[in-house]
Amino acid sequence: MAEALQPGGRGDFFLCDFLDAIPKNDLATMEHPVFSLSTRPDRRILSYAHNGSEITVTPSVRGLATIHDKDILIFCVSQIMAAINAGRAVGRRVQLRAHDLLLATGRETSGDAYRRLREAFERLAGTRITTNILTGDHEVTSGFGLIESWEIVRKSRGGRMVSVAVTLSEWLYRAVLSKSVLTLSRDYFRLRKPLERRIYEIARKHCGRQPAWRISVKVLHKKSGSASPRRVFRKMLRDMIAADALPDYHLGEEPGDILRVTPRDHLLEPPSHLPPLSADTLDAARRLAPGLDVHALEARWRTVWATTGRTRLRSPDAAFLGWVRKGRGGDGTA
Repeated sequence: MAEALQPGGRGDFFLCDFLDAIPKNDLATMEHPVFSLSTRPDRRILSYAHNGSEITVTPSVRGLATIHDKDILIFCVSQIMAAINAGRAVGRRVQLRAHDLLLATGRETSGDAYRRLREAFERLAGTRITTNILTGDHEVTSGFGLIESWEIVRKSRGGRMVSVAVTLSEWLYRAVLSKSVLTLSRDYFRLRKPLERRIYEIARKHCGRQPAWRISVKVLHKKSGSASPRRVFRKMLRDMIAADALPDYHLGEEPGDILRVTPRDHLLEPPSHLPPLSADTLDAARRLAPGLDVHALEARWRTVWATTGRTRLRSPDAAFLGWVRKGRGGDGTA
């Protein structure tokens, strides 16, 4: 079973309690079209084949899982990766607080938001995938749901879900354990248009920090999973180029019906020259900031250090702990 592979010890239950986990997305669903880009119930059976990878996505009566439903999986993956980095035991069955999920993914916390969240769980559990996509070091043709099951563990007095338990598919869980994931910009959740999210995923997966990456509109149309005719898809890409609103990347058009992706300046900046922090320092930070992802804190602190002039530090470890003590987000570097 997948649980036998988990770092930090064996366990079949994991509580999502990292309040500031870095957003992570699995590589397979960034590379291949698995989620519907429709804003209406989509009951098509999707089939995709590219470079030896084959996927068939079958909806339930509630329709295919959407790219906005995917926020739930991103939240779970991010929490599990934060726990792995902290040396904690993880499991395929995760328990999360609905309010935390809504806040982390940039959603409102109204009663309607909780209703939509429940519908998203139902679409994720009902959508069935058949694929031979490799996750970790396994290539097996198999069928599964995006999540195996879910249940409301606790409700409020008004009947609103408070705590939810989700069992991830072994396919997704295996990808997380093998660290087949990439970090996303927190601004990903601000993208409201489904195609913007999908193009960002593809750009993040393929361009990364390269100076530029190019793809034909024909192949991009296929990889995106868009149901729009190619001429409409091309027009939507041009609108995205004009808006220039994607996190991390600029889009451009080149002759020959080619889309060019280039990283924004902050991705091209050299990494900070601060040495890595010691394990003892990270342990101390966990005690100072219980419930927070210390790796997310470290990444934010390094960004603050870089953007405030890269001041010389006698002891980066002491400076980091001082910054954490000051409130984990101050303007200085301690």
